[in-house]
Amino acid sequence: MKISILSTFILWLALSTSQFEYQQLVGDWQLVYFDGIERVKSSAEYQSRGPEFRSGVEARIKFRLENTVYKFKSGDTLEYTDFVNQTIVMKTAKIDLANGNIITIHEEDQTKKAEIVELDKDRMVLQPISENAGAGKLIFERIKPEKE
Repeated sequence: MKISILSTFILWLALSTSQFEYQQLVGDWQLVYFDGIERVKSSAEYQSRGPEFRSGVEARIKFRLENTVYKFKSGDTLEYTDFVNQTIVMKTAKIDLANGNIITIHEEDQTKKAEIVELDKDRMVLQPISENAGAGKLIFERIKPEKE
């Protein structure tokens, strides 16, 4: 009996570990939500300030969402927008996809990792892998090519 329970558990674990292929990532993705939004909105500072302050924070969040785009290119390249000194800059990095669900982003001066939590043709959810316990999930939607 113990062997069949163990076998069932191992099979379940193997099936529940999603395996993705890099080709599924290829395309343009727009950030539509990140967990940090809720932390900001539930913070004491945000809650205790007036509508003008909250409106400013909302505008910055909206700006960040509208201007965060990941462009996975065929091969192993990611082009993405980043913010440096409150200015939008385009960056390029090399990508590795390990174990079918761990993305490693190799930038010039650092390496970042994220787990693909969910991925289908229209939606991607990434969970940054970081020593910072507050790193929340990032939700992206695929940008559909414009029809000519």
